[in-house]
Amino acid sequence: MRHFHRTTLSPELVVASADQFFPALRLVAGTADARARSFSGALGTLRLTVKMEGGHYTFVEVHTDQVGESRLDKNVKKFFVALHRQADPRHHIAAGY
Repeated sequence: MRHFHRTTLSPELVVASADQFFPALRLVAGTADARARSFSGALGTLRLTVKMEGGHYTFVEVHTDQVGESRLDKNVKKFFVALHRQADPRHHIAAGY
């Protein structure tokens, strides 16, 4: 699946956050550069890339090798929520029910 998120955080900060957020997944050798990471583990494989977009926005794109709504995809969405909270600590996400 493909997931994306736009944030005001710098690309370097997003990549550092990904390194901390996905400790259960191991970094695939030879895939770490300044703006991309590949992680692999029991849940599957994900490829994260970041790039500057439209001035002050950073575009974060994650591809997973899973189909549908897997546990890895849910973790990616939680990572995006963590990025959102990191960019705006005052924002609290509440359930809609």
